Amino acid sequence: MSEKAQNWTYSELFVAESDAIASARERAGQLGCPSVSPGTGAALRQLAAISGARSVVEIGTGTGVSSMWLLEGMDAEGVLTTIDSEREFHKAAKAEFANAGIKSTRTRTITGHALEVLPRLADGAYDLIFVGTEAIDYPSFITQALRLLRTGGLLILDNALWYGKVADPANREEVPSLLREIGRSLLEDSAWIVSLQPTGNGLLLATKR
Repeated sequence: MSEKAQNWTYSELFVAESDAIASARERAGQLGCPSVSPGTGAALRQLAAISGARSVVEIGTGTGVSSMWLLEGMDAEGVLTTIDSEREFHKAAKAEFANAGIKSTRTRTITGHALEVLPRLADGAYDLIFVGTEAIDYPSFITQALRLLRTGGLLILDNALWYGKVADPANREEVPSLLREIGRSLLEDSAWIVSLQPTGNGLLLATKR
């Protein structure tokens, strides 16, 4: 194993998951639902805490793995609005939230397509937006995030390195090519302060100026 691979593996497992999150991850495996890595989850918790986040939008609930990491870092009275098009995933996530003892007032689950839901949310009302779903819709999510986030609010795009393919300029597949273009566009857009982190499958962070 290379030094970089060893460091990545160590970092990914540095923070242990709670029993509640491990349960949600097991449920995700049963349903064939993707979920964030432990290292990504720990980063989400840290970023939510640093942001002092009280109002958060999550696109791609799954069975609640990333949701619970975010909730652990958010303000104790903060509310997570989490969107997923799969009703079965939301049913599982709600059960996991209940098993974890999370108050029902802390989560607002909306079943539907995010690009239909986001336009109904209030302008400038959110501290953090996490996108953990299909990369093909990222450009539209970025447009919505610029409207929804407060000044200083944080947008987090998961899967930004796409299994090592984004870093290979010779790879011209649709998703890696799109993610490279998204990264370039955000870097050139004065509305955002941007960084790219190799956590998990890659986290692209953009803070609204």
